[in-house]
Amino acid sequence: MIEFRSVTKTFPDGTRAVDDFSLVIPARQTTVLVGSSGSGKTTLLRMINRMVEPTSGAVEIDGVSVLDGDPVALRRRIGYVMQNSGLLPHFSVIDNIATVLRLNGVARREAHERARELLDTVGLDQALAERYPSQLSGGQQQRVGVARGLAADPNILLMDEPFGAVDPIVRTELQQELLRLQRELGKTVVFVTHDIDEALLLGDRIVILDRAARIVQQGTPDEILTAPADEFVAAFIGADRGRRALHLKQTPHGTVVVDADGRAQGTLVQSPADLLDAHPPRATDEVD
Repeated sequence: MIEFRSVTKTFPDGTRAVDDFSLVIPARQTTVLVGSSGSGKTTLLRMINRMVEPTSGAVEIDGVSVLDGDPVALRRRIGYVMQNSGLLPHFSVIDNIATVLRLNGVARREAHERARELLDTVGLDQALAERYPSQLSGGQQQRVGVARGLAADPNILLMDEPFGAVDPIVRTELQQELLRLQRELGKTVVFVTHDIDEALLLGDRIVILDRAARIVQQGTPDEILTAPADEFVAAFIGADRGRRALHLKQTPHGTVVVDADGRAQGTLVQSPADLLDAHPPRATDEVD
């Protein structure tokens, strides 16, 4: 469990990036911090591994302050995946993945064995092990970045807009890969994004932030979609533009899901009649 208690961060130029922020991040779930630029989400993320230190307040992992002990040792036991992968250009793929293990004193052969296992874990071909980052696609580089973040088998994985620099098709693939990995590994993931659709897809819990890391609403995707806290949240998730107000439309080719503006959003795999057969209405239910 990660806990922020009354945390503030003021930078030397006087910018107040975080103002009296408190939050409990549960273990073995994906918590997404989402907000526009300047909302303090990346600053919060980097406080967890002491890349940024709070001006006041406390950040704790399992009841122990992150300020206790050596910051380098702290970072080596927390996975960190950033935008543009952050790979070392002069290291091969296998050496990039093995970096933290080698820094922790693991023998080269053992570190490489673990790195090769992680290539499989993140869906990369073993043939890529000896290539360099410049020889990989953007999506492959991000997968290597995820593998490196997982190399030391950390309990906590920090992800700072890791899929923001790849094209939409690759981004969708990486999002699905993260969902698969989380089902299999059950890490405590803290994920930063400005994309509410990505937050709703990936998050077990979502924390929507305004300026200076003010929490506007937190909850599950269902809670936020069905009960936006205020007009700001409604606008942020797109409710005011009808992006989330979906209904069914019959076409000559079948049933289509459309938004409030009539734009098709997808097809219905199960027919409305089948849905009613599977979940018959009770006497108190209303059926359109």
